[in-house]
Amino acid sequence: MAPERETARERTPSGATATGRPRVRLDQPRPPRRRLLPEWDPEAFGRLSERIARFLGTGRFIVWMTIVIILWVVWNIFAPGDLRFDNYPFIFLTLMLSLQASYAAPLILLAQNRQDDRDRVNLEQDRKQNERSIADTEYLTREIAALRMGLGEVATRDWIRSELQDMLKELEERRDGHPRHGGHTVFPADRSSGRDADDR
Repeated sequence: MAPERETARERTPSGATATGRPRVRLDQPRPPRRRLLPEWDPEAFGRLSERIARFLGTGRFIVWMTIVIILWVVWNIFAPGDLRFDNYPFIFLTLMLSLQASYAAPLILLAQNRQDDRDRVNLEQDRKQNERSIADTEYLTREIAALRMGLGEVATRDWIRSELQDMLKELEERRDGHPRHGGHTVFPADRSSGRDADDR
């Protein structure tokens, strides 16, 4: 009897597992739950609704719908009595048009919502692109201003030309014996060799 009591005691769960529920494994994914409603791809359904809404907004749909209604009315007025399927006041036609309208309105709204979402994303991307463009423009403006400030300190071609002309005039005056500065003419050949040695 004692061994049987011990085996029964070992099989009986105790503590947190005493409820008897199956133990959930955390290292394994849960099995998919059964759904009563059928599953569909929202993106595919959205594309289909946009296609239908795009067709409903065309002149082709209006022309075909007008032709169908005219044929419907003419058939149910002038056809033999046993071949008429919707006598005046065309209750079945009214039902079909109401059904078509009740489905067309949500499809058009769904297509508009998808278009609004796309427009919102495009506007956000355009806003970010504009911000980047403004930042780049400000950066280029600062760089151009810095270059202009730097070019103000650079010798231009006209300034160098005027300086060279002044030097030529001064050399010509010195060669002719009319020095502009001082009392005697100094040429590079008259410089002392000691000065050259010091310069080296």
